[in-house]
Amino acid sequence: MTMSETGLEALAIRVRACRVCVDALPMEPRPVFQVSSTARLLIASQAPGTRVQASGIPFDDQSGERLRDWMGIDQSVFYDASRVAIVPMGFCYPGKRGGGDAPPRPECAELWRDDLLARMPMIGLTLLVGTYAQRDALGIGKMRDRVRHFSRYLPRYFPLPHPSWRSRIWSRNNPWFETEVLPALKQQVSQALAM
Repeated sequence: MTMSETGLEALAIRVRACRVCVDALPMEPRPVFQVSSTARLLIASQAPGTRVQASGIPFDDQSGERLRDWMGIDQSVFYDASRVAIVPMGFCYPGKRGGGDAPPRPECAELWRDDLLARMPMIGLTLLVGTYAQRDALGIGKMRDRVRHFSRYLPRYFPLPHPSWRSRIWSRNNPWFETEVLPALKQQVSQALAM
């Protein structure tokens, strides 16, 4: 085990024990993420839903199935932490707001996210899944435009919509997503994992 692996594991243990938001969350804190100092692909997402919060496994839901399909990989690759890191903007389920989930709690990014990412030096490609991850990495902008013009952000970033059930409607309204973006995504993911 290398020094960076030891440091990352120690940090991950501290993050998993975090209870900073205990009074603001609808469920017990259970930070959900996946890290490794050897990972080459990072999935920067929003926050876990209720099913993921219950299982403790990132993207252990229909959104995960859709995302893996978009990426062209199976569960064995997706959950291989030595190759794929998953670090959302918020690590615990944030609760409901309006007709959907509330935004990710900001405390996770402020307290932990930068330190985790700094201990993963092999990341070559980051998938920015959803508006919150895109805003964090790229600043203010329209998700649709970023996804449509994904090549502007390569080789470091690849912006994507969130793969929730709403993305099926979004895909129908933006047919270029399946014909232009997804083939390029599969290629970029394959290249990142092959390095």
